[in-house]
Amino acid sequence: MSIAFNNIRIHKEYVLTNFGERYEFMVMEIISDQEFLLKDIHTLDIYLMSDLLSSGRGKDYSIWEK
Repeated sequence: MSIAFNNIRIHKEYVLTNFGERYEFMVMEIISDQEFLLKDIHTLDIYLMSDLLSSGRGKDYSIWEK
């Protein structure tokens, strides 16, 4: 079972799977209940959680602490 957004903490690493894509990131800042500033572990790109979920949540949606 994946974790809920209210269990996400800053400076922790997470893995998100959605629509067959896998994202590994660290949470840099909590902006609101549903919005987070993220840093990709591999490319060091900075983006928002809403960017990852802009196309909705697929059947394979899950988020785990790494």
